[in-house]
Amino acid sequence: MTIEKIIDTKVDVLLVGSGVMSATLASLLSELDSSLNMMMVERLPMIAAESTDAWNNAGTGHAGYCELNYTPENADGSIEINRALAINASFETSLQFWSYLVEQKILPSPKSFINATPHLSFVWGEADVEFLRKRYALLKKHHMFKDMEFSDDVATLKKWMPLIMQNRDESQAVAATRISYGSDVDFGSLTRHFVAYLQTKHNFNLALNTEVKSLKQLSNGRWLVRIKDLISKKLRTIDAGFIFLGAGGGALKLLQKSGIPESHGYGGFPVSGQWLVCNNPDVTQHHDSKVYGKAALGAPPMSVPHLDTRIINGKPALLFGPYAGFTTKFLKEGSFLDLIKSVKTSNIKPMLKVGRHNSDLTRYLIGEALQTHKSRVATLQQFYPQASKADWHLENAGKRVQIIKKCDVKGGKLEFGTEIVASQDGTIATLLGASPGASVAVQAMLDVLERCFSTQLKSAEWQTKMKAIVPSYGQSLIEDADLLKKVRDYNLKTLNLV
Repeated sequence: MTIEKIIDTKVDVLLVGSGVMSATLASLLSELDSSLNMMMVERLPMIAAESTDAWNNAGTGHAGYCELNYTPENADGSIEINRALAINASFETSLQFWSYLVEQKILPSPKSFINATPHLSFVWGEADVEFLRKRYALLKKHHMFKDMEFSDDVATLKKWMPLIMQNRDESQAVAATRISYGSDVDFGSLTRHFVAYLQTKHNFNLALNTEVKSLKQLSNGRWLVRIKDLISKKLRTIDAGFIFLGAGGGALKLLQKSGIPESHGYGGFPVSGQWLVCNNPDVTQHHDSKVYGKAALGAPPMSVPHLDTRIINGKPALLFGPYAGFTTKFLKEGSFLDLIKSVKTSNIKPMLKVGRHNSDLTRYLIGEALQTHKSRVATLQQFYPQASKADWHLENAGKRVQIIKKCDVKGGKLEFGTEIVASQDGTIATLLGASPGASVAVQAMLDVLERCFSTQLKSAEWQTKMKAIVPSYGQSLIEDADLLKKVRDYNLKTLNLV
């Protein structure tokens, strides 16, 4: 039987997973070339139900304004700010694309997915106050953070975050920084808006309850993909020109199935998460911001504690956490065998090395998972002294699969960022890792376009369209203060963030 006879569908682009990364890439491609035939497959019965869902992610609109883990302190006391600058620029790129889509009436009212929410960093104790003061002094000098405020004045802090300062010991050294135009993003809602619009296109097909069973590259460079309808159990074969594996924690397994050389050596370290949630309006009405602290000693960076005002599906809530935990599942709706099944001959050495060098982290995660409600509330009370355990309940967050990769020095390295892995011929790509994740989705997917659609992107037509979609494309917001001001003013006005 010829290959042509077993093919059920032929597409230009196959997107595996319906999260914010896949939806962002599909939306970018749709604007750049409306003739592309695209298909999105999702193994769950609904869109953006895993890491992208609002209850499963931090939803902060990570911009580097308040996340202290993006500005680490070195042993000599100096503070690194380059990552905060890069993340801030990337978030402005996301805001530009969303602003464009709002102006084009592709996205509905901004309030359906993004809301103005001040971003604060809060610390206590003389040493951490001094750290925050130094961090502020460095960031304030840069045009991207020129609007940041600092205060160690109790009266001012009571205005900025009354709930946190309520009945706090006034002899305690405290300080905070603040950016008034931070945001809260419901990435689940945003992604569902993306996909709803794409479904109005005749050349976009969405297949829910559908799982990828195998991937094989043909001699002509295209991919033969076997998918299974989990309801009817029917198998189908897709011929795809380009594949994006945007399956969150499930991406590693699919990358391994592809067999591309670039996948060798990668492993995953899964971390679970939980939130304390308060819906009591007598409490939530007194807090309207996102307040980040410093991570506990030994805690992974994604576990930086924060007290968050959230708007989820249009309803306000107050979240504290996340509380990390040990897990072997790569997805919330995954299997406890995910970690074991991810071990291959090509990655077993770096995974074993990482396990050996990160035993303290494993013990920390297990300890977190064994916490009681009382101990979790005790941690919350460091932020909010008057917190009552009766007002808070526990919700499970999503899974975060951190990257494990080969390292010449230790044999294996655990990374807490994100990384794009693409084949040399540019016919398949994926994004591995977690934070800052969804907030930098547009920049991440622009990187995919540059690696996998480089020829098209060099054309005058795509360059013109890209400049309309992301006005700062090809320029540096970090280096150009005037451009940053123009872009930021446009974003804040269009998305109703001021």
